[in-house]
Amino acid sequence: MKALVISVDLGNPDFQAHSEEFIMLAEGAGAEIVGHLVARRQRPDAAYFIGKGKLEEAKLIADEHQADIILFDQPLSPAQQRNLERGLNRRVVDRVALILDIFALRAKSHEGKLQVELAQLQHLSTRLTRLWTHLERQRGGIGMRGPGESQLEMDRRMIGAKVKLLRERLDRAQRQRSTQRRSRMRGGIMSISLVGYTNAGKSTLFNALTRAGAYAADQLFATLDTTTRKLWIDGAGQVVVSDTVGFIRDLPPTLIAAFRATLEETVQADLLLHVVDASSHQRDEQIVEVHKVLADIGAGDIPRIMVYNKIDAAGYEPRVERDEHGTIVRVFVSALTRAGLDGLRQAIVESGQVAGNNAFNVENI
Repeated sequence: MKALVISVDLGNPDFQAHSEEFIMLAEGAGAEIVGHLVARRQRPDAAYFIGKGKLEEAKLIADEHQADIILFDQPLSPAQQRNLERGLNRRVVDRVALILDIFALRAKSHEGKLQVELAQLQHLSTRLTRLWTHLERQRGGIGMRGPGESQLEMDRRMIGAKVKLLRERLDRAQRQRSTQRRSRMRGGIMSISLVGYTNAGKSTLFNALTRAGAYAADQLFATLDTTTRKLWIDGAGQVVVSDTVGFIRDLPPTLIAAFRATLEETVQADLLLHVVDASSHQRDEQIVEVHKVLADIGAGDIPRIMVYNKIDAAGYEPRVERDEHGTIVRVFVSALTRAGLDGLRQAIVESGQVAGNNAFNVENI
């Protein structure tokens, strides 16, 4: 599908990285980028987010390149989206909807699909007015007589009922997951979650540690469903390692809420391995974004080890760094070549202090 990307520079210092990331998202969704328009504004326009002049320029570019769809790199209000679609005469997909679309594309597990559908319906419920041309038409005829109900009201009622049903199903899945987690806790098994920015290499590291076959690819949000495996580490005994969905800057609040059940593996973990793409120029900003999301989901105080991955691409050697107290602060590894994994395993043993009775007592690093 041919797409015109519209990026809006509101004066943020990380605009370029934000823009490049959005294009990666678009390509990950299967879009063929035929044009890229940058609009610079001090503040969003109430009606179009971009000004009327940029709107006309976008229409010309879209017509010239025969773009099928407009991808907008900011979250839009329902009114802004409706106005843009009318002005551009094309479907407009904002940042939130694009991320939801990728999540729908990648979700494989039953629970993951439920979570995506819930988030999509919550996003859709505020935008119903743009989907129908017959919103106020009263339905009549045999079996439909009486006070009547507008199509919009029916749509809202149907979505509300579906949202309720999805939440009930997710609650059941969450209770099942909690039961499994309590069983592991009773068995004294240490729980470790891999967290990090999307495309940092978490799934590749997960596969390298556990010899699992979790899907791993050089794309944003390659992993959406939590995968859990047991692993034996000498000195630590049996541990459970979970690979979780990657984080991204400005993650839509609806997604954080919808995926809270999956992210509970992170919240309930004994130790977080914060995987960082050591080769990324934006790694410091990405670290900050991950810390924000961890705080949002209530995992900000869980002990963690910083794991600098992709050292083969960054030109670093595998090593373990400690602070002046001898506490491990960073581990440098390559999940792809498996360099540095022995150091990571030793870091887990030291951090967990789990030798013998699997008791966990670790300081934040």
